[in-house]
Amino acid sequence: MAGIGDEYHEFTKLRRGEPPKHRWRHWAPPELYKLYEEAPLLKLPEPRRRGGMPLWEVIAKRRSRREYTGEEITGEELSQLLWATQGITGEVSGYYLRAAPSAGALYPIETYLVVNAVDGLERGVYHYAVLRHALELLRRGDFRERIASAALEQEFLSRASVVFVWTAVAARTKWKYGERGWRYIYKDAAHICANLYLAATALELGCCAIGACFDDEVNELIGVDGKEETVVYLAGVGRI
Repeated sequence: MAGIGDEYHEFTKLRRGEPPKHRWRHWAPPELYKLYEEAPLLKLPEPRRRGGMPLWEVIAKRRSRREYTGEEITGEELSQLLWATQGITGEVSGYYLRAAPSAGALYPIETYLVVNAVDGLERGVYHYAVLRHALELLRRGDFRERIASAALEQEFLSRASVVFVWTAVAARTKWKYGERGWRYIYKDAAHICANLYLAATALELGCCAIGACFDDEVNELIGVDGKEETVVYLAGVGRI
């Protein structure tokens, strides 16, 4: 039986000979970089851009791993993971390019972290400031059990060193692509998560993506409204 998802995909199809249902907007596009100006800023170590495990070996070894020791990861490892997923890797005519592809180079995905065990960082909720390659501390506290509970009681997240929480600022993509933009937003998140898997594997860390969560509970934890910005994907990373 057809449901709302089927109706959405039918409505947003592109058909030869028909004008697309989206148009370039007449207003300015939304800002691509979110900053929490009042939050304490913690600069990350400079990421490595050379060396490491060979790519083909990384791909062969990649698995979803849920068993973590609970030990800390280092600030250098966290920096590498963030750079590999959303970090700036180049510049073209003053426009910054990132590690993962994005439809229309609109980058709707924001990265938040629930830090459980990272050397040099207190436990809490952080936001990744892409332009600064830095973390903004949003909430102090131990949220291990809360993030696991919000992910349908998947307890392995409470043993992860860090939980990545990816949100979508949908207007960045819908400004150009209209309602079809949601298709691209989910693909953008998948590109980012694939990079996290590969980077974690290269660092000999475990990684497991999570699609199931109580959206409102995760949104409340990281402090977004669930409408203009909402959670779309999660992943745990830890020592194995």
